[in-house]
Amino acid sequence: MKVTTWLPRWLTEKVPRDHRETDARFRRRRRVVAATSLAGAGMLGAGLSTRPDSPAFYGITLGTAATWVIGGLASGKLHLGWMQYGENLRRPLVTPVLTGVGAFGAFYAAALVAKRVPVLDRAISSVLQYADQGSDGLVVLTTLANGAAEEVFFRGALYAAVGEKRPVVASTGVYMLATVATRNPALVLASGVMGALFGLQRRSSGGIQAPLLTHLTWSTLMLRYLPPLFREEPFVKTPSEPSSRSTSASSL
Repeated sequence: MKVTTWLPRWLTEKVPRDHRETDARFRRRRRVVAATSLAGAGMLGAGLSTRPDSPAFYGITLGTAATWVIGGLASGKLHLGWMQYGENLRRPLVTPVLTGVGAFGAFYAAALVAKRVPVLDRAISSVLQYADQGSDGLVVLTTLANGAAEEVFFRGALYAAVGEKRPVVASTGVYMLATVATRNPALVLASGVMGALFGLQRRSSGGIQAPLLTHLTWSTLMLRYLPPLFREEPFVKTPSEPSSRSTSASSL
């Protein structure tokens, strides 16, 4: 039995589309996508090797987003996509946002379990330090910019460059390989799960708007609610304890 039989119709049924392009344009798209994949993966890894809240971190992460967008747009024509609403086709809006909320709920539940697994706890905490120690405005900007840029490239240009043979699997695989550059197992696992979801949205809608809205919704909620879950609680002195033990754990 196919896995897709357990999924909702809006993730499995493809809306009509005609995205055919000439062989020359298809080959050119593949060349641009290959070059962008290597450049973007390198910058992604470099960004998470810098100090949190440093000019280098913000510069490299915004540069990574620019790389994905420039490469995606340079590869060829991209499409926003449609969703079936009764007898009509409309641009996807409400369903992708609700999907993002649902994905966040699933990840939050998984995070409660991951806190009890030391390797995952350390991996997630090492990523969230960039949110905890960074400037709120700049962290939001870089997070959302990279989320949108990844959809332009991975579900836009890369998905189109794969062709008709298993584009969801192939685009998700490349997405995970790019994330391997971060050397963070939590990010790689997340990229596999969300990459598959985004890929199915791209497949069914024929464009990037649905996965982009889901990605931005999911990222916003993760950024808002996940850091407090993994933030170390400060040591609070009880009245019966001597004052010499009032030092917080974070200052040790």
